[in-house]
Amino acid sequence: MVNVNWPNRLTILRIILVPVFVMAILYHQLNLGLFVFFIASATDALDGYLARALNKKTQFGTIMDPIADKLLIDTAFICFSVVSSLPDYIQMPIYVPLIVISRDVIILLGVASIYLISGKLNVRPSALGKITSFFQMLTIIVLLLRFRYSNWIWNITVIFTLLSGIDYIRKGTKEINGVL
Repeated sequence: MVNVNWPNRLTILRIILVPVFVMAILYHQLNLGLFVFFIASATDALDGYLARALNKKTQFGTIMDPIADKLLIDTAFICFSVVSSLPDYIQMPIYVPLIVISRDVIILLGVASIYLISGKLNVRPSALGKITSFFQMLTIIVLLLRFRYSNWIWNITVIFTLLSGIDYIRKGTKEINGVL
């Protein structure tokens, strides 16, 4: 049974906001999309703070919080690459979401593999992973703000995404080798 405390409620709210965000982008309501993205990002910061401050960390939150984050970010990247009627300077090329989503899938498969092998789930974001998340969120924000030079930001994001992906693969390989 899920412990439905406030941090978990905020995580669930973030998941519920994803289709609202998608609809805002599909209907070219970028200001609404920015508002929804801001609220979703705020729930991410707040749920983590509350879980630590109130000692309300749960297994549900440990698993669902990063899934909610990736669902929001990956969905945003997909939207900005496939909605063809957006202005050229905010329609990103397909390689950007492909790299972002591939990294997330590889990390998810790695975590699942480690769990199946060791029976333990130890999800810890790295400093490079946090920098990557920052740039991924910044990319979404500059696109929603219609920043003319968004391509500079999304290409920096791609570099950090690749570097953090390699770093997680390296760390996951070490952990798997330590178990075997």
